[in-house]
Amino acid sequence: MESNTALTLGSLFDGSGGFPLGGLLCGITPVWASEIEPFPIRVTTKRLPFMKHYGDISQMDGGKIEPVDIITFGSPCTDMSIAGRRAGLDGKQSVLFYQAIRIIQEMRDATHGKYPRYIVWENVPGAFSSNHGEDFKAVLEAVIGIKEPGAQVPMPEKNLWPYADLYMGEQWSVAYRTLDAQHWGVPQRRRRIYLVADLAGGSAGKILFESEGVSGYTPQGFRSWQGVAGTSEKGSGTAGCVCLNDQGGNRMDVTNGVTCTLRAEAHHPPCVMESAGFCTEHSAKSRTIGYEEECSPTP
Repeated sequence: MESNTALTLGSLFDGSGGFPLGGLLCGITPVWASEIEPFPIRVTTKRLPFMKHYGDISQMDGGKIEPVDIITFGSPCTDMSIAGRRAGLDGKQSVLFYQAIRIIQEMRDATHGKYPRYIVWENVPGAFSSNHGEDFKAVLEAVIGIKEPGAQVPMPEKNLWPYADLYMGEQWSVAYRTLDAQHWGVPQRRRRIYLVADLAGGSAGKILFESEGVSGYTPQGFRSWQGVAGTSEKGSGTAGCVCLNDQGGNRMDVTNGVTCTLRAEAHHPPCVMESAGFCTEHSAKSRTIGYEEECSPTP
């Protein structure tokens, strides 16, 4: 990837700003985001107030928003997850993948193919087997089709997609890889597919398979994060984070020194105290407490 000091990022299906935060840690500047859920929007507008929010992806026109170098999107996985009903890429939620492709194509048309150069897609490993493997084939063909309209990707033997692969053509490359959160300092197994496309060169494989520092934070990255987040009225914060994270049933995790995450089975959104910010400490001190009364979700 070219020198990232000049790179900008737009995040579709933004959630609580995971891709923008990752970009900041790498010195990349998030410019805008698209999200419709109120709680994640509250998180990012407070922690990343410099990002513009566009709301519903179906109402966006990629040719009329700010061009960016990188567009990231973790499109809804509900219909492709093995824990769901396996409605596939044509399901009510997962079909939104094509809205992201539309926006990317509109932006490239409006900028004569200059923006975005890179796209990053994230999803569950169930995408490999959804619709007997046909859905992941459709994902690859849609991404490659941005540069090569009508591109056909052959199905693998027995419809079993490998956990990593690389496709290359004239002035484009697409690579994907399955990563597990447990190897990045998170105490849980959480596998996800990450796909990177370079729409103007052959660097996708290098970015995804060879980039230095991919498994950890760098001092340069933290300085970039602190520098940009410092434009917030209250700054990014360091120590002093106290997070209440509902684990379902009668358990609440109380975490000091690190922000919480949304849980798939949580009954309530996590509560971050007013003075908390994104913490730059590598470790967390946590404890678990019990509670008997039902708590109302944060309005």
